[in-house]
Amino acid sequence: MIERSFALVRESAPSVAPGTVINKANVDQYREFLDAGMILALRNGWYDIKVAPSTSFDVDKAYIAVTEREAKKSPARLGDKPGEILGYTGGRPFPEEPQTSDPRAGEKIAWNFRYAHGDGGAILPILWKYRNLLSGQVERLLRVEVRFLKFKYRTTASPIPDVTPNPSNIYAASYLKVFEPTDFKNTQLLIQRFDDDARQDDAYMYFGFQRRVRRLATGQTTDAFLGSDVMIEDFDGYNARISEMKWTYKETRQLLMPFYNHNDLKLSDEFKDPDGFQYVNFSGQGGCFPDIAWQMRKVHVVEAEPVMPAHPVSKRIFYFDAQTYAIARTLIYDRKGELWKIAILGKSHPDHHLPGNKGTGVPLNDSGAMIDVQAKHCSTGQFKTLAQPGLSPNGLFQVQNLRGGD
Repeated sequence: MIERSFALVRESAPSVAPGTVINKANVDQYREFLDAGMILALRNGWYDIKVAPSTSFDVDKAYIAVTEREAKKSPARLGDKPGEILGYTGGRPFPEEPQTSDPRAGEKIAWNFRYAHGDGGAILPILWKYRNLLSGQVERLLRVEVRFLKFKYRTTASPIPDVTPNPSNIYAASYLKVFEPTDFKNTQLLIQRFDDDARQDDAYMYFGFQRRVRRLATGQTTDAFLGSDVMIEDFDGYNARISEMKWTYKETRQLLMPFYNHNDLKLSDEFKDPDGFQYVNFSGQGGCFPDIAWQMRKVHVVEAEPVMPAHPVSKRIFYFDAQTYAIARTLIYDRKGELWKIAILGKSHPDHHLPGNKGTGVPLNDSGAMIDVQAKHCSTGQFKTLAQPGLSPNGLFQVQNLRGGD
């Protein structure tokens, strides 16, 4: 069972041949392998999908070993309350295949996502563009750096399993800093997520022009972040507590997903990185879509409904990769239940990226697009991700560090 959970499963069902290009002319022929958002984009002629062979994104052996050990010793289980997990000590908490007969299967998938392999790293940088979907005009270009660190349940980076001391019992933290443009320069965001999911995240922002730190109210994580099409809650596919959503497992399907080998792509020459790294190119309508290859992947489809009545979203449809539990695709619906945004988070294989990522077993955030189909606008990201926890010292994730550097 556990071995299958970490394997690339190629079902015997019909598939799409590598080398196929799906576009407006033939989208209906392949609709069973596409989600509703990509069907819309293809039918509108906004984008073509290029299909590549499926490759195995092998999860790190140490993480698998912890999963096997804990499953034999004391399997994790859900508590009576939403967002409550009992007995979890490391690895993938629920490696069994989800079942529609299990009313809490969606919640278990969400926990597998939260506790997915990866002890930390950095994105140095994200090149973040705000674009008009219709005209392609680039309205903003931000250069942002992000660092993230797991404080507990670590499996590969010393110290293992936990960073100590940790008096606040933080599970993981992330830190973002804006370097360009001038009016956003030195804006910083710190999020501390606690091991107890019932405890609200601590989130703080430092505004360079104000030279002050402000604690974010709960609702601000669903505002447009720095005027983009992205909410803080959207980061990394989903960036909030498990208890903030009602999770419903819908089905498991074979779908085309934005998984690829970075070094096999035709990359952009727009930005000159000092070490020669080239970023993913963007194409399609308005330059809003990553110019990447897509693979057939086994995917768990989960619907998540916010429990907060004032939330601007009525539901999200998440597509969790069954091998890694990464979120590469999300559909976001507005309060009226109409499709609002299409999220694409391109995942590169770590062995086909920067040399420092080889062998880490972490699917790398490599390209991103949040496409507002109602406002006809998008925000795109070109990422240089390094799965190296040493780039994110634990002292960085303290409120007192949100000052200085002006």
